[in-house]
Amino acid sequence: MKETLANRESQLEVNSTLTYKFKERFSRAVLYVVLTLGALLVLMPFFWMISTSLKMPSEVASMPPRWIPSVFMWENYSEAWNMAPFAKYFFNSCYVAITCTILELITSALAAYAFAKMEFFGKKVIFMVFLGTMMIPGEVMLIPNFMTIIQLKWIDSYKALIVPWMVSVFGIFLMRQFFMTIPNELHDAAKIDGCSRFRFLWQIVIPLSKPVLVTAALFKFVGSWNSFLWVLIVTNSPGMRTVPVGLSFFSTDVGTDYHLLMAASTFALLPLLILFFFLQKQFIQGISRSGLKG
Repeated sequence: MKETLANRESQLEVNSTLTYKFKERFSRAVLYVVLTLGALLVLMPFFWMISTSLKMPSEVASMPPRWIPSVFMWENYSEAWNMAPFAKYFFNSCYVAITCTILELITSALAAYAFAKMEFFGKKVIFMVFLGTMMIPGEVMLIPNFMTIIQLKWIDSYKALIVPWMVSVFGIFLMRQFFMTIPNELHDAAKIDGCSRFRFLWQIVIPLSKPVLVTAALFKFVGSWNSFLWVLIVTNSPGMRTVPVGLSFFSTDVGTDYHLLMAASTFALLPLLILFFFLQKQFIQGISRSGLKG
C-alpha cells in the first residue's frame, strides 16, 4: 500500500514537472514568435528602402510591388552621390552633430550635477520648470529662435546650427537621474581629502557615468543628424546644408526619383547604424540605470 502511494506521488511529481516544462516552453515559443514578428515589422521599411535603392525607375511604382529587384542597379548609389554635393553635406552633418553633442554633454553634466548633488534655494521649483519646458512643442519656438538668429546676424552660419542646441532639458534630466544613483558618501570622502566639487565631478562622477554619457550622446547625435526643419530655415546656400536637407534634392515639382532618394537615404543612415552597433551595450546600461526603462 505504501509503495503504491509512493509510486502515485512520484508519478504526480513527474506529471507536474512535465506540465511546468511544457508551459514554460510554450510561453517561451509564443514570446519568440511575437518578438520575431515585431522585428520583421520594424525591419520591413529598411528592407523596402534598400530594395528600392537597387531598382530600375520602371520597377519603383510597379503593381503589384516587387520586393526583389529583377536587376540590382548598384550604380544608383554613385549616381545619387554625384547628383548633389553629398561630401559637403556629410561634413556639415558630422561637424554640427559632433559639436552639438560635445557641448550638450558639458552643459548637461554641469546642470545635472547641480540638480542631483547640490542644495540651493528653489532647486525643485527650477527643476520642475525645466521639465515643464519639454511640454512646449518645438514648432512654437521656431519663430522666436529665428528672429533671434536674424538679430545676431547668424543666418547661413554654423553658429545658427550649433548654438541654439547646446543645452537640452532631456539631457539634463537623463544625467540627473543617473547622478542621483551615485552614493553621497563618495563626495563626503572626497571632500575630506580636499577635493573640490568640480574635481569630484570630473574625476569621480564622470568616469562612473559612462553609460549615461553614451546614451545622451547617442540621443543628441541622432537628433542633430536628422535635423531638417531648422537647418532648412536658417541656411540659404547649399554649402551650409546637411544630409537630411540634401535628400530633398531628389524631390522636385515634376516628381521624385525614388530609387535615387532611397539610395541616398541608405548611405545617410549608415553612420547612425554603425554608431549604435558599437555603443549599444553602453546605451542599454544608461537607459536601465537612469530610471527610464519600462
